[in-house]
Amino acid sequence: MLKSLLGYQSGFGGNAAENHARKKVYETSVDKAIQSNFTLVLKLADELVSKWLSYPEAQHVPLCQHMLGFAMKSVTQAAMGSRFEDDQEVIRFRKNHESIWSEIGKGFLDGSLDKSSPRKEHYEEALGEMENTLKKVAKERKGKSCSRQVFVDALLQGNLSEKQVLEDSMIFSLAGCVITANLCIWSTYFLATSRSVQEKLYQEVNQVLGRSPLTLDKLQELRYCQQILNETVRTAKLTPVAARLQELEGSVDQHIIPKETLVIYALGVVLQDDTSWQLPYRFDPERFNDEAARKQFTLLGFSGSQECPELRFAYTVATIVLSTLIRKLRLHPVEDQAVEMKYDLVTRPKEEAWITVSKKS
Repeated sequence: MLKSLLGYQSGFGGNAAENHARKKVYETSVDKAIQSNFTLVLKLADELVSKWLSYPEAQHVPLCQHMLGFAMKSVTQAAMGSRFEDDQEVIRFRKNHESIWSEIGKGFLDGSLDKSSPRKEHYEEALGEMENTLKKVAKERKGKSCSRQVFVDALLQGNLSEKQVLEDSMIFSLAGCVITANLCIWSTYFLATSRSVQEKLYQEVNQVLGRSPLTLDKLQELRYCQQILNETVRTAKLTPVAARLQELEGSVDQHIIPKETLVIYALGVVLQDDTSWQLPYRFDPERFNDEAARKQFTLLGFSGSQECPELRFAYTVATIVLSTLIRKLRLHPVEDQAVEMKYDLVTRPKEEAWITVSKKS
């Protein structure tokens, strides 16, 4: 869907074998970015926790602001490398990202972007600046051996055209930041509202890790944390819509779906359908103890072979954040705060979400 909205065409058409091969390159690039940048994300999570530890216990923490900043640093450095260790580069990226994403979330979908010349000009300028940055990164890193491999490096090794590298880098950078930030926001917010879930997660982290640091191997053992993230995606309806290109002609009842039709899936409806989920509006990670719930999630594309690669990256980052937070902090909700959801391509809080924290004794 995002590729279609941006007007990128190199992912469409062509034969099925070429499309499948490119999809595998993309997924492998995400996996390599996770493996090579695990320590980096762990360091950024530690910095976030240290910042929160420095606050007085009554001070309200702006969850959206902090998690978006953390996600931007994590994704830009994992996608494009050391250039984004410079905070000014991240700030520029964030400004352009927000200009592009705000229009993707509303301007394209309601047609208002084409009706406003100033808005369209601002959007196109931001898109152009971001594309130029991605082109510079690809040019700087092409053919070079770097100590830490990033997403762009793996794409450059994948026998793709310059246009394909640019487009795939843009998709990962745009979607990766928003999905990672909001998964971290919602999971931390839901944790703050449930002391029992916090305690169970703390017990799991303590049992799996003890006093040792988190590693990529150990991350796979944090099964209850995975349940929390699954339930966060479901409860927040994190990605309320999805799209897939119909590779072959198909049919639904009497309706024919032609080949290469973009099919939209109303995931948000299914994620809280009371015929599939008991008490669908309640945050309850225990529901994913059930094999049927896990299977339903896989069928919807939130795990398994159909999983969105950006979501897989976000799960890794969110697991690092939650396990780091829970070892040192207790999270508390702000009294009388009602956090409303705003539904775009990725669901986010309508306004800033606040929590307070206290140090674990």
